[in-house]
Amino acid sequence: MVAVAILAAGRGTRMKSALPKVLHSLAGRSLIERIVNSCLPLHPLRKFVIIGYGGDLVKQSLKSYPDIEFVEQTQQLGTGHAVQQLLPYLEGFEGDLIVLNGDVPLLRPETIELLLTTHKKNRNAATLIAAYLPNPQGYGRVFCDNNNILKEIVEDRDCTPAQKQNRRVNAGIYCFNWPALAKVLPNLKAENDQKEYYLTDAVNYLNPVMVVDIEDYQEILGVNDRKQLATAYNILQTRIKDTWMAAGVTLIDPDSITIDDTVKLYPDVIIEPQTHLRGNTIIQSGCRIGPGSLIENSEIGQNVTVLYSVISDSKIAAGTRVGPYAHLRAHTIIGENCRIGNFVEMKNSKLGEKNNAAHLAYIGDATIGDRVNIGAGAITANYDGINKHPTHIGSGTKVGSNSVLVAPVVLGENVTVAAGSVVTENVPSDSLVIARARQVVKPGWRMKKKDEQKN
Repeated sequence: MVAVAILAAGRGTRMKSALPKVLHSLAGRSLIERIVNSCLPLHPLRKFVIIGYGGDLVKQSLKSYPDIEFVEQTQQLGTGHAVQQLLPYLEGFEGDLIVLNGDVPLLRPETIELLLTTHKKNRNAATLIAAYLPNPQGYGRVFCDNNNILKEIVEDRDCTPAQKQNRRVNAGIYCFNWPALAKVLPNLKAENDQKEYYLTDAVNYLNPVMVVDIEDYQEILGVNDRKQLATAYNILQTRIKDTWMAAGVTLIDPDSITIDDTVKLYPDVIIEPQTHLRGNTIIQSGCRIGPGSLIENSEIGQNVTVLYSVISDSKIAAGTRVGPYAHLRAHTIIGENCRIGNFVEMKNSKLGEKNNAAHLAYIGDATIGDRVNIGAGAITANYDGINKHPTHIGSGTKVGSNSVLVAPVVLGENVTVAAGSVVTENVPSDSLVIARARQVVKPGWRMKKKDEQKN
């Protein structure tokens, strides 16, 4: 039996934010969500998040994880004090407790699994993760025997000059035999400058304690300020992009591209420079995205091209071309083999197949059939100042340039809207609609000059 406790009670004053530190976003997920996800493969019997500052916000952010138990730490008196709050919750529990930090978002699930496996295999009272840092300043140093049995942890400020040469540091990530830990937690003392109860002190009461060294020290890097958040982002981006390139995705100039790890890409996708993929985005094989595009929470079908465009909360079917400089907003659904061109904006609209809106159009709250051509400058006037209204355009219809379709309005199939028309009434199928003032020409007329007007 395994339980997991995530320490997430601190404010994170160095973030200079009203938002709790663990709720800051990192490549599409909050720090705390990343930690929760990293332990899910273990299938823990119980999952605790220890909250304090901004506890209600943390609860709200994790509402999609209904089996999480929240434990309140009303005073933040150190890591040992935080775990002490679990004593009434785990009374009678005979399994192991993994303790994770809510501000260490780069820890891989495989590392946590290695920690637990090592702990169980050796029947340790406690097992902790250590790593060799290039610059260990500020970290407690870990000293072991040849069998990786812990001898002592010495805090940085207490290290002798010789001890400071040791680059092996404590990551603050533990696996405890809970009955053994529960016995020693009440004995912790706040005999330090910060007057806090440290979980490392509990380790001194337990035996045996084993150390698991990990190769990638970046996994244990914490986030305490905005600079460290940016560092973590760069590390995560490298991981994500390496993974996709190994899976058959071409990234042209990876350094200029950003990809959330919630994004799913298929082989033979090409991502051009200055392109950003965010949220729950799916891009199918054969697509060419960018340069200079942003796609967020959208599904892109096979062989779609997107050039210098923004797509959010939309679905684009196979073979469609988007851009340059198109903007597809929430709830836009584009059928196969369409052309959505220069400076076209769409919102909350559904288009069928083989439609063409090549340039300078606005389509909002519309349902459009197949093989429809939207001329340059055509718009659906969907808003009356109070409410939004729908427009329906049947298959085979041609909407002339600079036409305005004043919703609510229905155009049947194979309708032709003359250029410059303002359509305010429904139009039956197989019709030509001309809704504009008749042109008037006055021969021999010209504008008078100023001196002629005076005379």
